[in-house]
Amino acid sequence: MMSHQDAGPSPALLMDALGAHVRTAALKGAIELDLFTAIAAGNETVAELAGACGASERGIRILCDYLVILGFLTKDERRHYRLTADSAAFLDRRSPLYLGGVTEFVLSPMVMEAHRDIAAAVRKGGTVLPDEGTIAPEHPVWVRFARGMAPLMRLSAQLMANIVEVPGGRPVRVLDVAAGHGVFGITLAQRHPSVEVVALDWPAVLEVARENAEAAGVAERWRPLRGSAFDEPFGEGYDMVLLTNFLHHFDVPTCEALLRKARAALSEGGRAITVEMVPNEDRVSPPGAASFAMTMLVQTSRGDAYTEAELGAMFGRAGFSRTEFHPLPSTRQELAISYR
Repeated sequence: MMSHQDAGPSPALLMDALGAHVRTAALKGAIELDLFTAIAAGNETVAELAGACGASERGIRILCDYLVILGFLTKDERRHYRLTADSAAFLDRRSPLYLGGVTEFVLSPMVMEAHRDIAAAVRKGGTVLPDEGTIAPEHPVWVRFARGMAPLMRLSAQLMANIVEVPGGRPVRVLDVAAGHGVFGITLAQRHPSVEVVALDWPAVLEVARENAEAAGVAERWRPLRGSAFDEPFGEGYDMVLLTNFLHHFDVPTCEALLRKARAALSEGGRAITVEMVPNEDRVSPPGAASFAMTMLVQTSRGDAYTEAELGAMFGRAGFSRTEFHPLPSTRQELAISYR
């Protein structure tokens, strides 16, 4: 009897990869129709969902069946559709963990265009988008990022706050570099009344972060610093500098220049707090972190996903005494704490 391995080559993996755009488009369409929220509200039949979503019964039947195949819905013998545990948590708009808004960034026209011609990006060794891709000054995509990705980053921010020790009994100054949505600095301020946050980013992006600070009740301990992380003076005397989801946009020399600037802004005993996608040394595992290098290839001119050894070496050459790494479970990210 032939084993599965002896059965010969199969086109299944090839066809799954070539059809991945259909899965993406179907999920995006379901989110736009608010299908998951409609099911959570008790609409479980094709007719009920067609009415709730303002769609045809044929379209709803085919979409729901496809989502069952993908694992986002279940279907019983009465042909009633229900949410899975993951869909209930992340795709019901009423859920506090709702992540449907991430499509505003990950499926934005600019991001989709960046992936249109990967062969050209591979030949070039970087993005084929104009003006250095997403790192162009004041690129409007970062407002989309700030609005769409904040819910996804809240878990990483909470896990970071669980690990990072904050001294008590005195004000603690935190500089949040390329703050974006501001969730990391805001989470520290929520946890610790002593924390005061200075958030650095482009003006339009900081308006989103300000909204988040106000919603979190920490606006009186949060202030904006408008400009480029490379051009705007940081000042000095900070207890912490946050560098979350930022270093991967740049090559090693650029990262090291930024890290030297961050170190100079820290007080004695201060720390740089970094959150990154960190692949293993083989650069193919774990899949989520390792595959992020492809995202950086098509969206930036010189960005990459850096290993622990690469990050540690960068911080060391920038003058930091040591760097320790901590996993952030249930995310694709790791936390690095670098001591001045």
